[in-house]
Amino acid sequence: MPTILDPNAQGRLFSMSEDLNYKYPNNLNLIPASQDHARLTKEIYIRAMESSNEMSKRYASWRKVDQTLTAYVKLDESEQNIKDKDVRKPVSIVVPYSYATLETILTYLVSAFLEDPIFRYIGSGPEDVVGAILMEKVIEQQTRQFKAALSLHTMFRDSLSYGMGVVTPTWDRKWGWKAVVQDSGFMSALFGRFMSTGKVRGREETILFEGNRIKNIDPYMFLPDPNIPITDLQHGEFVGWIEQTNYMKLIELEKNDSDIFNVKYLKGLGPGGRSQFNKARSETGRSDKFGTSTNAYGAGMTTAPIDVVWMYWTMIPKDNKLGKEEYPEKWLFGLAADKVLICAKRLDLNHNMYPVAVCAPDFDGYSSTPVSRLELMYGMQEALDWLFNSHIANVRKAINDMLIVDPSLINMADLQDPRPGKLVRMRRSAWGRGVENAVKQLQVNDITRSHIGDAASIIDYMQRTSAATDSISGMIRKSGERVTAQETRDTRQSALSRLTKAAKIVSLQAMQDIGYMMASHTQQLMSKDLYVKATGTWADVLKQEYPDQSSIHVSPLDVIVDYDLVVKDGSTPTGDSEGWVEVFRIMAQQPQLYQSFDMVRIFKHIARIMGAKDINEFVLKSGPVSPVQIESSDKIQKGVQQGNMVPIEQIPGGGNV
Repeated sequence: MPTILDPNAQGRLFSMSEDLNYKYPNNLNLIPASQDHARLTKEIYIRAMESSNEMSKRYASWRKVDQTLTAYVKLDESEQNIKDKDVRKPVSIVVPYSYATLETILTYLVSAFLEDPIFRYIGSGPEDVVGAILMEKVIEQQTRQFKAALSLHTMFRDSLSYGMGVVTPTWDRKWGWKAVVQDSGFMSALFGRFMSTGKVRGREETILFEGNRIKNIDPYMFLPDPNIPITDLQHGEFVGWIEQTNYMKLIELEKNDSDIFNVKYLKGLGPGGRSQFNKARSETGRSDKFGTSTNAYGAGMTTAPIDVVWMYWTMIPKDNKLGKEEYPEKWLFGLAADKVLICAKRLDLNHNMYPVAVCAPDFDGYSSTPVSRLELMYGMQEALDWLFNSHIANVRKAINDMLIVDPSLINMADLQDPRPGKLVRMRRSAWGRGVENAVKQLQVNDITRSHIGDAASIIDYMQRTSAATDSISGMIRKSGERVTAQETRDTRQSALSRLTKAAKIVSLQAMQDIGYMMASHTQQLMSKDLYVKATGTWADVLKQEYPDQSSIHVSPLDVIVDYDLVVKDGSTPTGDSEGWVEVFRIMAQQPQLYQSFDMVRIFKHIARIMGAKDINEFVLKSGPVSPVQIESSDKIQKGVQQGNMVPIEQIPGGGNV
């Protein structure tokens, strides 16, 4: 009889009570079976439970939003039968207008915030100017290396869909192998020294790049303190989230990070590595349409998936036997698989904040789980879907012949044949009696004819609610009357002002905190030198400080300066370019104006409004060209008579230099 292997029993190597010689903080005994471990695990667990119970009240509403964004409708039995017979026939659908609204607002936010440099800094004093510029260059390089724009896009999307977008800026190091030139040779016993035979190519393990990585936190797996408003996150006692990872990733993290421990106890857990607080696998409606799971790790039979509850907790170390301190401190804990503590360390970040930022553009200032913009429109989205689907159902009923048939007069099999070129035979008993009374079609009235027009009214209400009007979406408003250019500009500007309001809220809530944390992390945690390009807005300042250098060397000490974060206000460069061009033309013709204003800066502003990414790329490196002076013929003749000018042919050499 062959041996039957249980795929879920992957051979755990260590028991929870076995000592694996880990070094734990504060001389604690954090072996999974110890009392210290049980006490801390319980504290993390009850806080995660409290937060999860509160957040779960929002999952049903979020699931509806997920289904509108994936255009998913669960078919009933009759519609499923229609699809089974002919997949081409239309059935109930979701009109993807919520998705179109989401994309329109997202496009605005991306345009407002994600142009390089995403975060800008200026020095607090004259001695800090260059250091702040270098800080900006370093963080710009980090955002490109770790693709911060993608994470910020996801944050914006979550905030519009679920009412909150959550990220955590973390300091990350990318480890890898670097090619190096090594000496080749041998140790000579005769001469007692190393004898070189040349150079060879080798490699060494090193940090390839380090910097701030912005990680997204799924709202379904976010565990905030439910007793405070979402915008007062930093005032809460704790904040946490669940990370879906796997054993191999954690054991690699333990290798490179001395603050991680106990990972070896997780080997062989199989499906037992999941957390009961991970609701993204069961509550979200993102993949209902496809019948798949949002879980990237399948059933856990091969990849050893593990959920980790990461939690920042402000507590008194003495009360929890983590030290002698009697005042609150911020600590980071990691609880894997709801049972094994893999991290417990004092945070010790210079900014003394939870490294978590929340974006909630539609918050009310009081709720811990605000209502999103798409949730506000969900009722109208349902009405829109019903109007469209009822019209489709009525049309489908109308185009299918509804007949009253006398089966004693005609052959029913011929009548039910769906093929074109229908030939229906009369029964023998009805031959010669005529066909007038054999079949009669019922008259069907299209009572849903006005639904499409009503749907347009619903869409208009949705546009007014979301500010995603036709002009913002790039659509031309259909109207019987002629629309003037001024009316178009005014309508677009009014819609943009509403979106600008939401963007300013995003800037104050999330972008300001993220930019501040990233700069603070860089000053505190940067360990490697790097080079930045002397280009962009600050190129002139950098070239004065570092002449003849296209790449500037930056050490960790160079960015330790006092700085101020320049927060983007959420507006986009979409002003009236035609009006600015006219103003520039008038100023250029009035000496009193062009002598009082900086015409070059005004020109650069107009160029940016018209879409120029970096107008400084076109500035002459050698400085402005002196204007050519053209004299009148009378003035030239007078100069020749006075001896101040001579014809060029009278100059020795013909004027050639």
